[in-house]
Amino acid sequence: MGPILFSDRLFLAAAAALVAAVAVPATAQVPLLGPEVERVVNAPESVVFTPTAADESDAMGRIASYTMALAKRDFASAYAMLRLSFQASNPRLEWEMNQRKRETLWADGVIRILRLSWYQDPAGQPPGLYAAFDFRGDRPDGTMDCGYVVVHRAAPGSGFTVVRTDTSEVPAEMIEDGVPKADVLQQLPCYLGKGISTAF
Repeated sequence: MGPILFSDRLFLAAAAALVAAVAVPATAQVPLLGPEVERVVNAPESVVFTPTAADESDAMGRIASYTMALAKRDFASAYAMLRLSFQASNPRLEWEMNQRKRETLWADGVIRILRLSWYQDPAGQPPGLYAAFDFRGDRPDGTMDCGYVVVHRAAPGSGFTVVRTDTSEVPAEMIEDGVPKADVLQQLPCYLGKGISTAF
């Protein structure tokens, strides 16, 4: 199914309110979801599903809250946003320790959402609506992050929770003209855009 575009006005308003409400590191920025972001919809065969602007706003609001909490090193708030099953398999102390090992992750870069993929009731997963955000983060020192965050809503009207995350870091010396070198790309489990071949 081809890309589907939605208005991002609702999210932009929410993001502005979020920035006004909390203090974050000077270089951390709320990720935005503009019309240039690739959008993909996946649904079971014979099921017609189209995400609404409210769906997109709610899912993106969760991503913004989660990444800003990590940028502030507010691990208690970030952990509370994880789905209970995710928490069960990632005990709080162990999860926080792993986050603290990567001191600059989320905090000092600009995160760009590259693709938003929707999944309605995917096979083998708890039912509901899933949104996967592929992102890239660029830092002032020339290094970059890339990865994805997946959020889930069990039923209409309920909130989105974070169910999976994965992030890779690429040193500056392994990047040329803004793109990881070819041998790095072959091992990188990230989506970096159409026409860029990675191990994702």
